[in-house]
Amino acid sequence: MIRVVLPQHLRTLARVNGEVALEVAHPMTQHTVLAALEATFPVLRGTIRDRLTNRRRPFVRFFACGQDLSHEQPDAPLPDAVATGTEPFLIVGAMAGG
Repeated sequence: MIRVVLPQHLRTLARVNGEVALEVAHPMTQHTVLAALEATFPVLRGTIRDRLTNRRRPFVRFFACGQDLSHEQPDAPLPDAVATGTEPFLIVGAMAGG
């Protein structure tokens, strides 16, 4: 079981409160986590990653264990603490402005 923390606007869209617990196939990667999230909450398809290319949307970031994983390869294994459910996988809406 993996824990995923969504930003407020995506929690509202998915109609969930707090963390989301997901069963994710091994190996645990960004790709498998996002696939499980979109399978469980189809309304989120296209909000976190592009529907056609599966690439992360520009203003979405991924964090785990205090590390920014946004630029890691989507099929790179997630940290063990995330895979075991000790630490959550965070999806964060990046801030921009000027």
